[in-house]
Amino acid sequence: MPNRLKDESSPYLQQHADNPVDWWPWSDEALAFARQHDRPIFLSIGYAACHWCHVMAHESFEDPATADLLNRDFVPIKVDREERPDLDAVYMQAVVAMTGQGGWPLSAFLTPAGEPFFAGTYFPPERRHQLPAFREVLQAIRDAWRSDRSRMEATAQRVLDHLTRASAPDSPQTELEIGLLEHATRRLFDTYDWTHGGWGGAPKFPQVPAIELLLSLHLRFGDRLPLDMAVDCLQRMGRGGIYDQLGGGFHRYSVDAAWQVPHFEKMLYDNALLARAYLHAWQVTREDDLLQICRDTLEYLLRDMADPAGGFYSSEDADSQGEEGRFYVWSAAEVGQLLEPSGLADFALTAFGITDEGNFEGRNILHQPRPTSQLAEQLGLQPAEFAARLRQARAQLATARRARARPGRDEKVLTDWNGLLLTTLSEAARALREPAYLAAAQKLADFLLSTSAEATQLQHAWRDGQAKVPAFLKDHAALGAGLLSLYQADFDPRWYQAAMACAAHILRTFEDPAGGFYDVPATDHGLLLRPMELQDSPTPSGGALAADFLLRLAALADEPRFARAAEKAILRVQPLLREHPIAFAAWLAALDFACGPHWQLALLGSKDSPEFQQLAHTAAERLLPHLVTAGGTGASTEGPALLRGRGPISGRATAYLCRDYHCDLPTPDPAELRAQLTRLGSIEFTGHDG
Repeated sequence: MPNRLKDESSPYLQQHADNPVDWWPWSDEALAFARQHDRPIFLSIGYAACHWCHVMAHESFEDPATADLLNRDFVPIKVDREERPDLDAVYMQAVVAMTGQGGWPLSAFLTPAGEPFFAGTYFPPERRHQLPAFREVLQAIRDAWRSDRSRMEATAQRVLDHLTRASAPDSPQTELEIGLLEHATRRLFDTYDWTHGGWGGAPKFPQVPAIELLLSLHLRFGDRLPLDMAVDCLQRMGRGGIYDQLGGGFHRYSVDAAWQVPHFEKMLYDNALLARAYLHAWQVTREDDLLQICRDTLEYLLRDMADPAGGFYSSEDADSQGEEGRFYVWSAAEVGQLLEPSGLADFALTAFGITDEGNFEGRNILHQPRPTSQLAEQLGLQPAEFAARLRQARAQLATARRARARPGRDEKVLTDWNGLLLTTLSEAARALREPAYLAAAQKLADFLLSTSAEATQLQHAWRDGQAKVPAFLKDHAALGAGLLSLYQADFDPRWYQAAMACAAHILRTFEDPAGGFYDVPATDHGLLLRPMELQDSPTPSGGALAADFLLRLAALADEPRFARAAEKAILRVQPLLREHPIAFAAWLAALDFACGPHWQLALLGSKDSPEFQQLAHTAAERLLPHLVTAGGTGASTEGPALLRGRGPISGRATAYLCRDYHCDLPTPDPAELRAQLTRLGSIEFTGHDG
């Protein structure tokens, strides 16, 4: 018989609706029931694409004996971390505080007031891997609650005191430290894995904010080393098994240090952030393989993850037909049988590193074992011929793979993750002159804004026509940044106005007067404490997103209050940036922008004219992290202040390039605009002209 989760909109909660565990969703009613019956709460937090969440569900939550323990002695509550990131943030801090590490499934035991006193992640059904059996944990907690409750409550109070102290750090700093940027480059170099690419060992995660920071620091300092790290990491991931070599898009992380064996779930946020990083790296290097991965990743999202209403789904599962990775892996015999008729079998075995032994439980995760140029040389092929054969082999294998049962898909739409993708689609549309990306971005923005009449009514999650959970800081910041990027792609003033509304709401609702931004509003958040997420994990923190968005909007709109709020937030976390550049890379990127220079470009004329479009494309050819752009006729009062008092010269679309509001001579000539941008960058960042 289904439990209370059957009416929930979250696919993850619905996955547990038929468990014998009598789950509650997080609610006032669940907490009241715990208080009424004086039972501890068992809180389980996970998400639909989480492999180990599924494992624990099959082993424990589907087991009648375990369910009986939970139902009799606890109040079991199940939470989708993607739907309630506020709850996840608070209780994950508790898990890390108590155990030294975190992860999902999150398993926490709380007092009836919701205060955590014991926590962990995955617990097996029997003792193994130095982990106690889950039923042993339940019995021990039950007995301790009955016989030594005061100790449990004292532990809960100590944890709560620790979380309160750590939730918002104090900082005496009053000046932004530009020197932290050079220091970050050195620290990232010291910890970079030049053998395999990236940072850290197994498991290895894409550190996208760090990659983006390195690209910006290369442009600031004119130093090749940050660029080499960023591009090396991107290329190695793109050749690895973490990248879906047939369908495009990235898996969540690699279980090994060499990017070869992924954890197969695919998340919207990873792919939104990675596609943008590959685009930016291509804008700096013009290396075709980087651009192809960007395009293939966006094609995957548009093909497989788009909701007809305009939003994009959250994730695809790691498992299909009960096996992790089954959709993605191949035997050598399968590949040979499929490709032998077209004469591509031997080519594919070499190009994708396929062996009879396999690299994953007797089968093969496709990857490129060496750079393309080396593989072409090994096969005696010219680069163009190798690329053509690779496309053919990929297409044939992808067609065969489509006949397999696909992994499950979590079809809820989250505002913050979609905001990240809105930025990527908008920037790709602008840099690549790709109408399909622009149309998708416009449709996405329309969808996200349609769920609320104004910024104060924005919702966090949407599924099957139903929006729920009031938006958090990260929703407003990611959406605002995406709207600002879209405005700079099509210069429709309604996106600019909506971005301004997001910024104003952030200051009213989430800003701490001492500096920084809380994740939730001051009132009615219903949490043990008001969290202020600072670290990037795995997306940029809400505070870093807000700071970067407000700084860019301030440069475009001439709104000093936005810049002041962002700079106060950076100052508050600045002591943390020196020691932990990977964990705070998005904050360092905001610091980079805050320290200037700030370039403003005003394009005046009819935005649909070829002359205007050529100027806009010229400005988007290269990665210019410190540039903001406004466009229009200058007649409207709806656009940024940058357009005021200016207009086309002699009826021709005209570019006005300014540095901190001091402007070069206006020009209608794309070549001259390109020269101005090159000259300005040379003077500002390297200290010399030309």
